[in-house]
Amino acid sequence: MTPTARPVDVGSGRPTTDLPLLLADLHLAHLPGDVVGIRLDPVPDVGWTLERAGDLLVGAGFVPDTVSWWDTARVEAVATRIRSLPDTVAPDIRLLVVGLNPSPTSSDTAIGYCRGGNRFWPAVLEAGLASVDRDPRHALHRHGLGMTDLVRRTTSRADEVDSGEYRAGAERVERLVAWLRPRAVCFVGLGGWRTVVDRQAIAGVQDRTFGGRPVYLMPHTSGLNAHSRLTDLVEHLREAGRLANRG
Repeated sequence: MTPTARPVDVGSGRPTTDLPLLLADLHLAHLPGDVVGIRLDPVPDVGWTLERAGDLLVGAGFVPDTVSWWDTARVEAVATRIRSLPDTVAPDIRLLVVGLNPSPTSSDTAIGYCRGGNRFWPAVLEAGLASVDRDPRHALHRHGLGMTDLVRRTTSRADEVDSGEYRAGAERVERLVAWLRPRAVCFVGLGGWRTVVDRQAIAGVQDRTFGGRPVYLMPHTSGLNAHSRLTDLVEHLREAGRLANRG
């Protein structure tokens, strides 16, 4: 595919850990279906590989069509911007929230868990993990609350995602966790963790780590989940925060 313009330089001379938010900004500057030439030229570190570059593009809501490595450790890619929600991640994350996949409302507003009736933000605010409603960047920079999803593809319902997508997405997110090393990881929605890790898992602290970090599993915050009250979700998030404090 042919990009709509010459390559966009992203992160030239910057640490690789700056790339997720810079690529998220690039995602927001384009429309779904745009084919974008992207040149990644950060200050390379020992973990800077073609695989990581591809992971970052996917995490930012792009589907890489071609990704090429140059001798200078520069990566050049042609990627399609999809209807998705880019990761909100950076170094020094206290708690990384991992959702299932974006809803149309979340993708179109660039705010996770934004659909009417979703209780994530009321619960996060009540739990003290954020202080500004529906502001992922503020939550990241002020409170160390990062956000990603297992699957980048937008659907109206989580049950439209198949197990293969969850497994592939979990591999990417586990590499992200191993790289950025948040204090703890909180999976929102039992289905994703049960699909890729433990079919019998119940909500709470999990026996195994993910990317070397402790894991808390909690029910989905969607209003369609009638089994969990807002007070229950608040307590789950408080427990996830306590796990992060111990991590």
